[in-house]
Amino acid sequence: MSSKKAWMKKVNFITLFILMTATVSSAQGTLGNGVKQFNGGFGFSDWGVPIYAGVDIGVHESVTIGPRMSFRNYVFTRTGNEYRQSLTVLSFNGNYHFNKLLELPSRWDFYAGLSLGYYFWSDVKSSNGVNFVGKSSSLGLDAQIGGRYFFSDQFAINLEFGGGTAAVGSFGITYKF
Repeated sequence: MSSKKAWMKKVNFITLFILMTATVSSAQGTLGNGVKQFNGGFGFSDWGVPIYAGVDIGVHESVTIGPRMSFRNYVFTRTGNEYRQSLTVLSFNGNYHFNKLLELPSRWDFYAGLSLGYYFWSDVKSSNGVNFVGKSSSLGLDAQIGGRYFFSDQFAINLEFGGGTAAVGSFGITYKF
């Protein structure tokens, strides 16, 4: 079995486990209008380890919007040439939180949404002491699904999966203020 198929099986299992755990809960949690959350952590992708930071702002008890920034750098060697790639993404996301709909306890927060971002790529190829530089930028639209577990009133761990070019997923912390 290819590593991508094995990885997708793991992702599907984790997602199913989280959803099953959430649906057996009976208490209800909401986000509230004006609630802010800072998120930060690391991503996982085939091209380096992204780092990210962002803020979610509650605009409805089940909807958040906010900015996010991520950066990744990747260095590899192929056929005697060294390649250095970096990607910076400035994005704005909107998420629907399923807490009220699924009657989740306040410790859990499950969401899905879209992010519109601006991507800045830089590629450098070093061959025999000569650098060849390529740069590009473009708009991108990504989808994400994720969840948080609050182990206190203000702090949570989060896990998110997405289909964008910045990362396949991310893992980090959330601070609610």
